[in-house]
Amino acid sequence: MPNSNTPRGEVDTRYSSAGAVAPDWSETEARLRDAELFWISTVRPDGHPHVTPLPAVWADGALHFATGAEERKARNLADNPQVVLTTGTNTWDQGYDLVVEGTAVRVADDARLRVLARAWEEKYGPFWHYEVRDGHFQHGAGSALVFAVAPRKVLGFGKGEPFSQTRWQF
Repeated sequence: MPNSNTPRGEVDTRYSSAGAVAPDWSETEARLRDAELFWISTVRPDGHPHVTPLPAVWADGALHFATGAEERKARNLADNPQVVLTTGTNTWDQGYDLVVEGTAVRVADDARLRVLARAWEEKYGPFWHYEVRDGHFQHGAGSALVFAVAPRKVLGFGKGEPFSQTRWQF
């Protein structure tokens, strides 16, 4: 049974087939948990968008991603932590797409990072094995910052019959 903090999806009938219903939040969470590839959109200092693919892990009500401190997305987040992460399929009439809007917050607690490092390896395999040191993921000679994005809003797009557009507000 959902708790009082569980968002309830609302179908936007303007953009949905007649009779479309919103998936339960638990189904949407499963899609976020199982998705292998996400696209992150950040904002460059000059106001232009920056989009790049990355793996992410859903844990404790947030999407988590890692990036090198000198990568464009990390530099963008230093100025503006507002992000959008998307996942889904690249087909028109089948599948389900998700858009997660929120604020990227750095995770620097080593104990929390160890939990996330295990989650990354469980999801993506041994290539994604991270050591944790001084608030960073360590991978070979490189290190990465880890960010959590708790959803502020999630949009879901069901493709095929019925087409649907669902919104979950947090």
